Amino acid sequence: MTASKLPLPCQLILDGPETGGWQMAVDEALLEAAADNEIAYLRFYGWSEPTLSLGYFQPYRDRERHAASRDCPLVRRQTGGGAILHDRELTYCLTVPLAHPLAADTTRLYEAVHGALVDVLAGFGCVAQINRGPVAAMSEEPFLCFQRRAPLDVLSGSAKICGSAQRRRRGAVLQHGSLLLAASSHAPQLPGLVELTNQELSPRSLAQSWQAAIAGRLQLRLEPAELGETARRRARLLVRERYGSQAWNQRR
Repeated sequence: MTASKLPLPCQLILDGPETGGWQMAVDEALLEAAADNEIAYLRFYGWSEPTLSLGYFQPYRDRERHAASRDCPLVRRQTGGGAILHDRELTYCLTVPLAHPLAADTTRLYEAVHGALVDVLAGFGCVAQINRGPVAAMSEEPFLCFQRRAPLDVLSGSAKICGSAQRRRRGAVLQHGSLLLAASSHAPQLPGLVELTNQELSPRSLAQSWQAAIAGRLQLRLEPAELGETARRRARLLVRERYGSQAWNQRR
């Protein structure tokens, strides 16, 4: 594959809330589409009900460590990291062909998206910063992703408000992540922007500002779009074969 010409076309998809299995299936379908079509995809979405997502390598039995989410539906992500309780948040997914100059550099892609978020939050009067410290040493790694601290996480004070994870395959990279808007009753120990900044920001307003900031940093030409039928068919298959199946979600 030759190097991408910039700005790279990027389909912008603003989706509503759906089940965890569907959202993870669409993310994977867009990873494949980025490789096949050699364009980028940027999607923002929500969750139809509070849902626990496990990192790819997390044992299923570990969900018993978090009593507050035991009754929530569960899905296993294709990306690593800790478990996330998806509820009062804005979730994004970015898929980019490997020909893009930043796609081969894990750090720079995180920096671009998270740095864009820090700038956007500043515009809303919310102070946030990228974590420049090392991985925090702990005797036992916390079950929940937002109780962990890694370089390039987005922090408000000492609290993590946004983290992301990546997956590379088939000629493209996927990066998706969550921005905590407010604490969930299923993970009350994790504050969001409401608790930390006393600001209640709408997901729509945040997505509008964040998409423009991401496009500027990555040199993407945003093209508003709906999820195409090819990606929908692929996502439906992935729900049946993977994200909606007990074999996948309880595989470890």
